[in-house]
Parts: sequence; structure tokens; C-alpha cells
Amino acid sequence: MQKQFLRMSDIIQLLPDAVANQIAAGEVIQRPASVVKELVENAIDSGADNITVNIKDSGKTLIQVIDNGKGMSETDARMAFERHATSKIKNVEDLFIINSMGFRGEALASIAAVADVELKTKQKGEELGSYIHIKGSKIHKQETISTSSGSNFSVKNLFFNIPARRKFLKKDSTEFNHIITEFKKTALSRPDLALNLIHNENIIYKLTIGSLRQRISDIFGKSINKYLVPVENKTSILEILGYVGKPEIAKKRNNEQYFFVNNRFMKHPYFYKALTLAYDQIIKPDFHPTYFLFLTIDPQKIDINIHPAKTEINFDDSQGIFQLLRASIKQSLGKHSIVPSIDFDNEGFIEMPYSGNKNQELISPQITNTANYNPFEEENYKKTQFNPQPSFKKQKKHENWELLHKSFESSLNEEKNNTKQKTIPSLAQTNSKLFQLKNKYIATPVKSGLMLIHITRAHERILFESLISTISSGNILMQKLLYPVEIQFSAEDIEYLKNADKSMNDIGFEINFKKNDRIEIIGVPSHISQANPKELIEAILVQIKDDESFLKEKAIENLCETLSKKTSLNFAKPMAPEEMQNIIDKLFVCKMPNFTNNGRKIIEIININEIEKLF
Repeated sequence: MQKQFLRMSDIIQLLPDAVANQIAAGEVIQRPASVVKELVENAIDSGADNITVNIKDSGKTLIQVIDNGKGMSETDARMAFERHATSKIKNVEDLFIINSMGFRGEALASIAAVADVELKTKQKGEELGSYIHIKGSKIHKQETISTSSGSNFSVKNLFFNIPARRKFLKKDSTEFNHIITEFKKTALSRPDLALNLIHNENIIYKLTIGSLRQRISDIFGKSINKYLVPVENKTSILEILGYVGKPEIAKKRNNEQYFFVNNRFMKHPYFYKALTLAYDQIIKPDFHPTYFLFLTIDPQKIDINIHPAKTEINFDDSQGIFQLLRASIKQSLGKHSIVPSIDFDNEGFIEMPYSGNKNQELISPQITNTANYNPFEEENYKKTQFNPQPSFKKQKKHENWELLHKSFESSLNEEKNNTKQKTIPSLAQTNSKLFQLKNKYIATPVKSGLMLIHITRAHERILFESLISTISSGNILMQKLLYPVEIQFSAEDIEYLKNADKSMNDIGFEINFKKNDRIEIIGVPSHISQANPKELIEAILVQIKDDESFLKEKAIENLCETLSKKTSLNFAKPMAPEEMQNIIDKLFVCKMPNFTNNGRKIIEIININEIEKLF
């Protein structure tokens, strides 16, 4: 019996172009910000020095990018929308010497597959240009028109043909923040270009051509300028230029961190480690430095990932660059006298006081000897023997010192009967014997030993509990400013402040949001009316940007903590005994005098037994 074989039908087939384009678009175009990135990079590669990005509804309705570059011919305008079409790569070797921004040749094809795209372009010197309309990868119209030199891309109704993708886009504020993030990367990488960002007919950024420092200030606010430390180092391996931030602007979650290689933004955890090592003992371990650093290197010594984001870059000599980067930053910080500081929380550091005249010239000790000295002579031999008696100058004996000793001994016996747990002394245990240590601590003897109080943190706790108590009682007191304070912020910062407006109003702020990214501070909480309103708002803004949950959980408490910390006493000044006693009295009335709201120690008692061990 002859075996019969059943032929199964063929199941492998080529995907239709429309489906293939949508799959490719899924890699390249993830959200409106992806479109902005690709179009702006193409505009830069076209030689433009003036680029405008016009956004509507966070890019869901319209993304328009206008440039004054060299433009395209009629044929190039059509070819630009084909997959893998590019003017920047001609052979395999070109992949290893890439100097352009967009080079994969998939951006326009991917955008046209998931949006309604219109292009108007004209080459310089030509009288007429070209117009092309593509929707869902299908050409609807192409004709000759009169237009200005350069290119004008309009991307409308993104993901109109992929409802599932459009449905999962985030809310407008989130998508717009992603657009701002991409815009900032481009703006920082090219301060030699004029760049504009418009959202719903409001000018968000209008950046003129200038220096890198000016560009950083224009984007992140003029207040950052005084905290920038220049970095510059040229070697045979690479050139390092840019700025790093002073410790004062280090944050727990820092968004002001930018690495560029040959003007291309990159992420590199290994090089970031070099930065953190340069800041060792300068900033707290859980804080992150601000930096804007540009590395220039031979393109043949790097490998750019072909992924659409192109943010991962490999280097031939990563270890050498690591060392150079770390050394360059440490050198710059050293030049600007930025050195590690000792904080109240640090242990094991003892600073010995210098009792001499600081202006007195230091003189090396002189050694004198006797020419005829013979150590073996009996008289001299006796002088060289070890003498256990100290050579201190004999002091006058105090009267009744035995009573003092007995009193000290009795308090030691009392201490032995007490528990080992430290407790905060009551008001009755403090006395008028107060003195200030290094203008930073209040020191006073107590029954169990010596109590030290951190002045700034004590005042912070007092202010915090006062603010919380007032708000809890419903008696919010606002102090109207005689002259309202007007401040300009970036568009991103304005969005953060708008989200915090209600919570800030609940604690006594009154803010008016004006045009051109400006706010007007009309009133502040009466408890802190003497503070600088601008610094208060900036401190709150830093915390909001630093911690995503700042306004989600315990918003009022978080705001009060930030304000009390910002307005607490500066310890670098002498205080009268009455002032010190006032701090102590108010501190001990607080519900939690031991620690600040975020857990930093306020009071430390050095037990008499611990003092005894020192002797």
C-alpha cells in the first residue's frame, strides 16, 4: 500500500508594506516627543540655524517643525519618506564615522505610517518649492508651490490609524514634559542655534544664539548661573568641556544631568560613576550632582548604538576616559575651593582649636645643642633618664577642692543608678550657664552631662510645628507683600508650580500666574514673612522636582518642612544668652524636640561617664 503524504498549506508570507511600516514605527515613534526629536535632528543636519517647534495639545493634534536649512528638491522630498532612505550613509564604513544626528533613514517613513503628514520645502536659490501630503504611508498629493527656503513639516493626528497606541498616551501634561525633555537635550547640544518652542500658541522657549553658559541659564533659570563650575581639559584622547554644579544644587533626584558625545546626548552609567567619585565627601551619598558635560572624540573610536534612541555609545578606551573625567572634575572643583565639609551628623572628627594669632608668621622650631655636651658624664646621664613627673607649670591650689570632688563623685553614683537610655532634660534641668560653640551649637550642663543643641535644626523644628499647628487650627495667616515679587521660570517649572498651587495656597501663599512664564508672589505665610519670597518658591520647586511623591502624600507637611528648613536660623552668628534660652524654651515645648521632621538629630547629650573616659 503506497503511503500518501498530505501537503500542508504554506503559512509564511511577506507582510504588506503598511503593516511593516507600522511595526517599524512602533520602534521609532513611541510618543509625540519621538516625532519632535526626529524632526529637529533632521533640521539640524540640514544646516539650519533657526528652528521653531510648534505644538498643539501636547503633540496629539499637531507637531510642526520649521527650519531655514538647505531644503530638498522635488525628488528628495518624495524619497525622504521611503524606508531606509538617507543622505548620511553610503556604505558600511560610514557607520563608524558618524557625525550627523539622524542617520537611520526610518524617521520620516515611520512618522508617515502613523500620522497625517504635510511637507513644504524649498532649496535655497530656487524660486519654487515642493508640497507633499502623506497619510498612513499613502501619498495623497504632491505639487509645486511657493514657499520659503528650508523645510516645514506638519504632523497631525498622531496614531490616528492605531487607536490602541493613541489610547495609551499619557495625559497632556506628561506628554508635554517629554517633549520639553527632548527639546532641552537638543537646545543644550547646540547653543549656536536659535531654537523656539511654542505650545498652544504660548511661547515656552525663545532661545537665541549664544554661549553654553547662557543657554543653560535660559533653560534652567538665571539663578543656576552662580552655581556653575567650568570644566575644561584637552588631551590626545578626547576634549572635555562644560560645567558641573556646586554642592548646593545637588538633589536626591536630579534632572539636570547631561552627557554629550560629539554633540549627541548619551547615557553612560560608567562615566556617571566617575562624576560621583569626584564629588565624594562633597555631597551627601544619596544626592546627585548637576552637570552639563561635552566630550569630543574621534568618531572612529566610538560605536553608536543603531537603536532609534541612539543614547548608548561604546568607547574604545572607557577606562582611560573614566580617569580623565574624574580628574578633570576634581581639578575644577579644587580650583573653585569646593572641598568636603564636616556636618553635625558626621562622627570621628575632632577639630583642635588654634589659640595663637592667625596673622602671626609661623616659625619653625629651633634646635639648640651644646658643642661640649657629653651624655656619658654622670650629671648629664641623670638628666636624660625618663622622668614620669610632668613638667607642667604648678598651678595655684583652689580652696575647698575636696568638696568639689565629693560633689562630683556623688553625681557619678547617681548616674550609675539611672538607665542607659538617654532622655531629653526638662526645662528645670537647664540653667543660665549657656554658651555657644562655633556659632553652631548651644552647650549647657545638665544633670547627666553636657547637652548640645544644633541651633539651625532646633529653629527648623520650632517653625515646622508652628506652621503645622496654625494650619491644623484652620487659622491660616497670610502676609500681603507691600510690593509683589515677579519671577520668571522655565515652562517646565511653571507646570510644576501650577500643580502645587492649591497646596501652597492652603499654607498661606498667594500666587498669580502671568504670561511669558512669569509668576507674581502676592502673599506669603505670616510666620515666615521676613524670608525672601523668591528663595522660598525656588526651594519648594526644587523639592517638587526632586521627589515625585512630594505633592501626592502629606503635601502640606512636606511644604511646611521645606519652608521651615529654608527659613531656619543661620548658625554662623553669635547669639545673646537670652536668644539661646528662648530657643531652648520653644524647642522643649515642641512635641518632637529630639529630631527634625525628616529625622536629623537636634539634641545630643554627652554622658558624664563618656567625658570621664576621656581622662
